[in-house]
Amino acid sequence: MTNDLHGLTALVTGGASGIGLATAQLLSERGANVAVLDLDPHGVPSPLRGLAADITDDRSVRSAVGHAADAYGGIDILVNNAGIGAAGTVADNTDEQWHQVLDVNVLGIVRITRAALPYLRVSRAASVVNLCSIAATAGLPQRALYSASKGAVLSLTLAMAADHIREGIRVNCVNPGTVDTPWVGRLLAAAADPTAERAALEARQPTGRLVTADEVAAAIAYLVSPAAGSTTGTALAVDGGMAGLRLRPAAQP
Repeated sequence: MTNDLHGLTALVTGGASGIGLATAQLLSERGANVAVLDLDPHGVPSPLRGLAADITDDRSVRSAVGHAADAYGGIDILVNNAGIGAAGTVADNTDEQWHQVLDVNVLGIVRITRAALPYLRVSRAASVVNLCSIAATAGLPQRALYSASKGAVLSLTLAMAADHIREGIRVNCVNPGTVDTPWVGRLLAAAADPTAERAALEARQPTGRLVTADEVAAAIAYLVSPAAGSTTGTALAVDGGMAGLRLRPAAQP
């Protein structure tokens, strides 16, 4: 399957770092032409094509998607990865913060997908993957706003899958656990005790470690591959077993 995406064009939002960059590079390695949309695409390595785009601005989105489609002759794969986080209980975030996170994490997917649909509809292997989260299916402390946005992404994914299945467009999402990315690194750095906070995050996942960006990218690459042609409306957990496993405490030595 090392060349299973040959001849296809992929669009990855938020692809300049973290999960997005790992995904863009893997899709490229597997033969796809890949355009990366990001607020700051400078430094995106070749052969990836970096395009500046603000997913909260419809005009910016349509311009970037159009440039990507013109450059490669269409769009077959869309990975809606761009997103932002938020910490706090339902009492902690302001209305402005709620509007901002929902605008990026939910409406950002809407804007990008809406702009890409004309190209996806004529693709022979159209696939969309949305970046969701374990926060959509498990109650996590201090993540009320973020969880609400990802719960919306999960529901949106299912609705999109139903709406577009007869157009030949598959729509799925991945639900990562806590991923070792620059964003998580910044959260840890801001904690009162970064070492203890990291240990707590690792202990929360049954595997005892954080998920890697490459592991999430591998799941995305499977979902967008023609080999997954019968997979749509699915939420694929990449969370070290966090969603489904209930382990007993480890035996003490």
